[in-house]
Amino acid sequence: MTALERYFGSLSDKRVGVIGAGVSNMPLISMLRAAGIRVTVHDKKTPEDLGDQYSTLATLGVDFVLGEHYLDVLDEDVIFRTPGLHPRFLEKACERGSTVTSEMELFFAVCPCPIIGITGSDGKTTTTTLVCEMLKHAGYTVHLGGNIGRPLLPRVGEMHEGDVAVVELSSFQLMGMKYSPCVAAITNLTPNHLDYHKDFDEYVRAKTAIYKNQKEGDRLILNLDDEVTRSLKASGGLFCISKQRELANGVYLKNDRIYIAQQGEVRELMAAADIRIPGAHNVYNMMMAAAVVQGWCSDDDIRAVAATFGGVEHRIEFVREKDGVKYYNDSIASSPTRTIAGLQSFQQKVILIAGGYDKQIPYDVLGGPICEHVKTLIVTGATAPKIRDCVLAVHGEHPPIYEVDSLEVAVHEASHLAEPGDVVLMSPASASFDRFKNFMERGDLFKSLVHAL
Repeated sequence: MTALERYFGSLSDKRVGVIGAGVSNMPLISMLRAAGIRVTVHDKKTPEDLGDQYSTLATLGVDFVLGEHYLDVLDEDVIFRTPGLHPRFLEKACERGSTVTSEMELFFAVCPCPIIGITGSDGKTTTTTLVCEMLKHAGYTVHLGGNIGRPLLPRVGEMHEGDVAVVELSSFQLMGMKYSPCVAAITNLTPNHLDYHKDFDEYVRAKTAIYKNQKEGDRLILNLDDEVTRSLKASGGLFCISKQRELANGVYLKNDRIYIAQQGEVRELMAAADIRIPGAHNVYNMMMAAAVVQGWCSDDDIRAVAATFGGVEHRIEFVREKDGVKYYNDSIASSPTRTIAGLQSFQQKVILIAGGYDKQIPYDVLGGPICEHVKTLIVTGATAPKIRDCVLAVHGEHPPIYEVDSLEVAVHEASHLAEPGDVVLMSPASASFDRFKNFMERGDLFKSLVHAL
């Protein structure tokens, strides 16, 4: 009997609530019902809003609590929360004796193979993908998931002890997590998602949950150049990265070459120029990935991936060149620090399209880099005034600023303003939820608009 089967067996006489009928929870609901477990689905949407999902769930035989008051009655023995719901909304249920968990926490509990977990404010998706590619090059069967790719729990039955699960973890998924991966990495920590977290301290506590339950022999990878991650204390073994200092135990950059040091023994890995994906931030991502896979992959595996990996979709993704103008999609850039990294990836000033949903994070850090790296600024969405004001607050010369009503208008305006040799970069510095389901949908629209020019 597998660990998952034993867990489902323990729920045979329990009532289970699942909050949210989203992508990550639909497979979980199906698995619970297939095991004969009584399930109540709580969701803010109405049956009409859920559409085909409602029909699917009804066919499975679940009970429903839907609409505005979907959280009013939470009295199940076990409650699976959706990552988007803050745990504070479940405090009363916990006081009444309910056990609160999540699809991701259950995966950690029943996964039969080692788990590598990666989080951070910036760079976690690229780092996670690089780790996955390095492990594949070394011959491992790799299961990629979490905040990237497909849900992992339904694939547990396909996993074996010799495989590796590589998981990108958001602060939403990590809140309340009682398990830690055997290798945990935090790329950096800057203010983010303050529309969800009550303050930056809570956000940091959520992120650092990734290593709080590590055991002896486990490893934590930290970026020593980031002020916040530099202050963290490891539960397991510590292995670091830095561009600013030589390390006795970690991956560091010196004279534009990357070195690996282990117990004081140093070896050269590669030149930073050998990394195919552009940008100083991607040197950090490559160093972080190289640190994560120590003990799993050879230096040759790391170098092979560095030389061939062309980047992840929606991350400074080249879309097309038209009339001598190059268009890049950086829709993943949902915070100012991400957009700053994108701007610094180009040797020339760019035409920047920015703006979107307001996560209630500060934008003052963005003004200087925009003035330094942007030829023309086009802003749209709820954060347009914040981005405009942070630029105007900078003393000195500012780029021309155009405020428009939509991404469609922004792309049209950029194409008319651009001249041969220009770069148009869509890097919003904002989340996408003002208009889109996620950053992928926003990036796909940008690409379709550019291809239609």
